[in-house]
Amino acid sequence: MRRLSRALAGSVLLVAVAAAPSAAQSAPRGQWTTAWATAPAAAVAGVEQGYAGYTIRNVVHTTTGGSTVRIHLSNRFGTQPVLMGHVTVAVSAHTGGRRDGTIDANDGTAAPGSVRDVLFNGRQDITIPARAEVVSDPVRLRVSADRDLLVSTWTPQPSGTVTYHPAAMQDSFFSRGPDDHAGEVSRTAFAETTRVWHYVNGVDVSNGPGTVVALGDSITDGVTSTWGANRRWTDYLAARLAASPVPDYGVANSGISGNRVLLDDGYPNPTIYGQFGPSAVARLNWDVLERAGARTVIVFEGVNDIQQEPHQTDPRAIIAGLAQIAAQAKARGLRVVGATIMPFKGWNSWTPQLEQTRMAVNAWIRAGGDGALSGLADFDAATRDATDPQIIAPRYDSGDHLHPNDAGDAAMAAVVPLQRL
Repeated sequence: MRRLSRALAGSVLLVAVAAAPSAAQSAPRGQWTTAWATAPAAAVAGVEQGYAGYTIRNVVHTTTGGSTVRIHLSNRFGTQPVLMGHVTVAVSAHTGGRRDGTIDANDGTAAPGSVRDVLFNGRQDITIPARAEVVSDPVRLRVSADRDLLVSTWTPQPSGTVTYHPAAMQDSFFSRGPDDHAGEVSRTAFAETTRVWHYVNGVDVSNGPGTVVALGDSITDGVTSTWGANRRWTDYLAARLAASPVPDYGVANSGISGNRVLLDDGYPNPTIYGQFGPSAVARLNWDVLERAGARTVIVFEGVNDIQQEPHQTDPRAIIAGLAQIAAQAKARGLRVVGATIMPFKGWNSWTPQLEQTRMAVNAWIRAGGDGALSGLADFDAATRDATDPQIIAPRYDSGDHLHPNDAGDAAMAAVVPLQRL
């Protein structure tokens, strides 16, 4: 039990990318748009029998709104089927971290009258097979952009391992049960806090203009942004879109801390418990191409291939992986925006040789990726120091010399070419 609550209590780590689909016009009326998303990264270590009797109230924050929603649930890293006995979605009584800079901290309370049962093929319960994901029936619930939603799951029976996303940067809540609390408005039953997202990996809204997907690592994950404030670079991008003449696309964050372009976590012996997830190439279909309404993908990966062991010092290998991501995305009708790798001199693994690899990959991205890229988000140029371009400018540095602070995240979002999305 102690191990289980430790897993529910949280985790964190490394860098990011973005993505989206198709042509310049808005999505047709009736198309689903991703309002919120995360990328499942691993199975919770030490929890081989699941969370029998638990109700988990996941707190998520919308990037766009609509009058009808769908919920995506994942058992991607499950070793056995998991029974979802009751799933609900509700508007939170608290807005969370907002674009105007305010933070109305969430405590798990639902707005009165907003709790809705989530059905699957007309049924309240659904069994998700091991390694599978499911999407719900449409749920009539009007949600606005830039506010918290509550997605609650009750799992009444033992199951296999539990799929989760480690770096939520947001408190969620849970009850150990065994009673079902998914339909409750009050937070009373949800006495314990978790810093990760369990099972839920997407919320769609109806009649939106389409989705921009960010494929990346810990920088996209926002691991050094302000806790509970929704100040990842993807959140700042959603705010820019809302204030611009460009359609208010949903922004799906598919960052996994520590993620690499080419290697799965734990290489050469990856396990389902590796928090850094499968490689970007391996998870592309799940986390980008199948996102509801995907029209563009912003790809911001590569620094972990360079700085993690085993170091990838040959830029051609990283370029080949990025080119394959672009080719598969374009084959599905998505636009591809390439993001340059930011400076990391001062991080503990930096060397002059690794810097040369970074520079070579960035040169390929800036040159248009041999025709593979539709646009450029030059995060390197936006955040590097003017006097020493091998380091992040101090005003944008979180302090570890690899990850940006909130100001750095805002500077990154400011250089995303909105007209290329």
